[in-house]
Amino acid sequence: MSTILNNSLKSSLLQLECHFTWALLKQDVDLDDLEETISYQIEFFMESNIANYNLLSYVCHLKDSNEEALRNLQKAEEEFQKNHPDETNGTILVTWGNYAWIYYHMKRYKEAQTYVSKVENTCKKLSSTAQWKIQLPEIYAEQGWALLKFGAKYYKRAKDCFETALKNDPNNPRFNAGYAIAMYRLEDFSHRQCEDINPSIEPLKRAVELNPKDTFIMALLALKLQDLKQVDEGQKYIEAAIQITPDLPYVQRYAAKFYRRKGEVDKALEILKKALAVTPKSVFLHHQLGVCYRSKLFQLKNASRYPPQEQVEELIRLSIFHLKTATDQRTKFFSAHMDLANMYAQGKRYKEAEETFQKAFQINILFYDDKQELYYHYGNFQRFHMKSESEAIRYYLEGLKIEKDSYGRDKCRKALQKLLEQRIQRGLEDATDFGTLGLIHNLNGEKHKAIECYEKAIALCPDSEEYLSALCELRLSISS
Repeated sequence: MSTILNNSLKSSLLQLECHFTWALLKQDVDLDDLEETISYQIEFFMESNIANYNLLSYVCHLKDSNEEALRNLQKAEEEFQKNHPDETNGTILVTWGNYAWIYYHMKRYKEAQTYVSKVENTCKKLSSTAQWKIQLPEIYAEQGWALLKFGAKYYKRAKDCFETALKNDPNNPRFNAGYAIAMYRLEDFSHRQCEDINPSIEPLKRAVELNPKDTFIMALLALKLQDLKQVDEGQKYIEAAIQITPDLPYVQRYAAKFYRRKGEVDKALEILKKALAVTPKSVFLHHQLGVCYRSKLFQLKNASRYPPQEQVEELIRLSIFHLKTATDQRTKFFSAHMDLANMYAQGKRYKEAEETFQKAFQINILFYDDKQELYYHYGNFQRFHMKSESEAIRYYLEGLKIEKDSYGRDKCRKALQKLLEQRIQRGLEDATDFGTLGLIHNLNGEKHKAIECYEKAIALCPDSEEYLSALCELRLSISS
């Protein structure tokens, strides 16, 4: 193909609305995990799987499996013909766009051009003004589903896509479901980062109202009601969801989470074991089982000052088994790594705890609040298990240095303040302790206390430019 024709084709490809033009970056996601998630959804959800096959095709391309990508696009086409035999809508345009891109990457330029032309001709039929870009709600929804799967960084864009789709078709159950899921995920993510966002409760209720058989949304609504302390109302939805789809692993795992948070850990375990029999390799289920056994361990320890050692050891063993299964299968599963490291520490297996914490530090798709949470837990490990207050201070401080608010950062701040105050009470303080405590008081808005600490730090270390500068800035801010 000549350079001119190649450039023309590439220009046309960039105009298409499909996964290749939606800025879905592979460095933001664990591709193996995403492939597994999509495969489970194809297996267990009875509704149309066009969006799943389209996304799976893109994931296969990112893993350099273009032949497999083509096979999944064929399945997407078959699904479309089965569900929409006499129509053409935005969904099939996305599939054709993906075809064009994959053929282009395979250097099969003639076939790529064929699909580019199919999209162009269909757009002209559907809209007299559109050559490529056509504002169809199905395309926005398709993009919304893909963005949701690529993780928290994409939730805001997903919400915006579903909002746009709903402007054109406000009563579409599938669009409403997508919007509700996006709001639920975005609310949870923003909450961890101490940000306010419009609550997801009304979109979830609306989605259930439009499709009372969507038990996945029903389970999310139950969890949200539980968050809002409306546990009895939430339980009605969980029970209804289980009754409608008793063997759907996605419903079972959320039901287990509901009962675990309610304190009914044995019921949660029963549900998870049933789900695991259906999907024995499910990383999420293994993680939830590990968390449940941890909850049982804490219940046992809280019930008695001297709990039976055999029971303690068995619960730790079971928790570690399932958490390790989860981390072995998914090397970037952050919360499972952190839970496993803490459980190793509970079992006094400190070498394995240290190794697991280090693996967590190596995960390259962490948000700042994840890192702050990790510094907090690793600081606790150093303080309570390794008995190293200096290392604990160092890691709590690392969490504070990431200057964005989150619950993880707040926990680092409180833990560090408490530890420093204890050291000072025991007469172990040095200039660094007073300087760090001054920093914390300043972060808390307690400027007079901060000044006192910096003055004590300077008395112990008179030549410190850092403390003198901080003290000067504080005094100026009070006097201005």
